[in-house]
Amino acid sequence: MIRLAGVRKRYRGRLEVLAGVDLELTPGRPVAVVGGNGTGKSTLLRIVAGCAAPTAGTVSGRPKVVGFLPGAFPASPRMPVRAYLRHMAALHGVRAADAARGAGALLDALRFTGDLDDPVARLSTGNAQKVGLTQALTCRAELLVLDEPWSNLDTSAAAALDARLGAELARGAGMLLADHTGRAGALPAATVLRLADGVLSPATGESGAHAIGHTVVELLCPDGTADVLRRLPPVDDFRTGPGRLVVRVPARHGDALLAAALAAGCSVVGVRRDGRS
Repeated sequence: MIRLAGVRKRYRGRLEVLAGVDLELTPGRPVAVVGGNGTGKSTLLRIVAGCAAPTAGTVSGRPKVVGFLPGAFPASPRMPVRAYLRHMAALHGVRAADAARGAGALLDALRFTGDLDDPVARLSTGNAQKVGLTQALTCRAELLVLDEPWSNLDTSAAAALDARLGAELARGAGMLLADHTGRAGALPAATVLRLADGVLSPATGESGAHAIGHTVVELLCPDGTADVLRRLPPVDDFRTGPGRLVVRVPARHGDALLAAALAAGCSVVGVRRDGRS
């Protein structure tokens, strides 16, 4: 568990950005932070990730490896994409072969259309976001800190990211996200907090996945769907196709279903919320 106690942050010549933040992050339960521009969301995420120090207060329990997506792309403009991903994997202690395989699979899922040998500066904003997500999500981190992860993604890439984040939660990763799209609140077991006047409070009208009726998960099941269905938690509805299985479960059971599906050898193609009761 990662715990923040009384975290404050003041920049020289400015009022306090964070004025006493208390927060706990537990495995498999995402926390989404919403709020207006300039309220300190990115500052909070940088402190949790270990990239900035608080002026006062403590952060305890931070794991050794943190997958961090900053709000601004940090790579050298001259560094080729392939070299950047290899460099970040090495920093996270991931073997080169594993890093290349994991990065390739995720970039494909996100439909990256750039050239891996081009400098980062030549990428479109959407492709740059996909590279940033890839370096954060392929290091097997115990904690993921993602600043506006859905920014600049098209619909298909956003759905692929939903699926990947669901899989990361199912394996027990902790997760803190800044989000203005509302998608973070639809993640399984999500808590949504608003940052205003330097403190966190429950976000009124922006509740997490427990308040949403159902979660719909699309699975790719190479070994067939009948046996997979028997290994999943009870589902409200399902449909099958060639190697595909789409199931609908109460949102509070979404994380358990994802974990069972991955254990059964399935790949998660997409996750979406369904507000119907």
